Amino acid sequence: MTEIVGVRFQNSGKVYYFAPNGLSLQMGQKVIVETQKGLEYGIVALPNRRVDPDTIVSPLKNVVRIMTEEDLRQLEQNRQKEKRAFHICEQKIEQRGLNMKLVDVNCAFDNSKLLFYFTADSRVDFRELVKDLASVFRMRIELRQIGVRDEAKMFGGLGVCGREFCCRGYLGDFQPVSIKMAKEQGLSLNPTKISGTCGRLMCCLKHEQAVYDELQKITPRIGSYVKTPHGKGKVEDANLITGMLRIKPENEDDVPYTIDRSECEQLQRPKQPRPQKQEKEPKKRGEKQDKKRNDK
Repeated sequence: MTEIVGVRFQNSGKVYYFAPNGLSLQMGQKVIVETQKGLEYGIVALPNRRVDPDTIVSPLKNVVRIMTEEDLRQLEQNRQKEKRAFHICEQKIEQRGLNMKLVDVNCAFDNSKLLFYFTADSRVDFRELVKDLASVFRMRIELRQIGVRDEAKMFGGLGVCGREFCCRGYLGDFQPVSIKMAKEQGLSLNPTKISGTCGRLMCCLKHEQAVYDELQKITPRIGSYVKTPHGKGKVEDANLITGMLRIKPENEDDVPYTIDRSECEQLQRPKQPRPQKQEKEPKKRGEKQDKKRNDK
């Protein structure tokens, strides 16, 4: 077993594993760690624990030390530099007339690099902008284009539910979300109702999909035939959350009624329509003759 500690570099960012280097760390402690890009500041997200070596990527980088007062002062200086860099970069973007929106600036803990995050509708040629920034700060400059979901994660905010954005609060990585999930959950396909503040499909559709998948396994589908205490009938409507079904009796003269799915026994599933085969267009007479000539 290998001893590791989990460190997160951004709020709700991905957790990376490091070797504790003999330190006993608690969740929430601020530490300085060794990375491929140099020394970085992070927060402990997972305290010391032992894991199977096959589950981690070796070799692990080390936790250098717990943050000291001097490290905290250095971090505060970096924050001031980030604010100044943000203001200067916005001025340079306006002077160059670039179609891009600056989102955030991150200064490496050891002052080796400034990383600028921006959004844009298309690719942007920022080579001259990099030269302008390098001449001002005399350090390595890197610009990175991000998407609208990443922008929402950085800024944060409140969703339509009144709670903090999932991506900002606890999501480490974005999960793929599809319109099929909204259909299976019986939601309106109005884009304004199933989209988040970022303009993309809401992440909570993915969170709730597992529950709907389980409910669909125990709930008869619309169009299937069931047996109830009132007789046989066909499912006209189904509410996955409450488990209530509207049944149309076999006798068309009887009035449809509502019943719980626990009182139903499914007899026959609805038939799935077969995909239609695409008919091939008949070849014209001239094409057949050309083919014969080529074969000869």
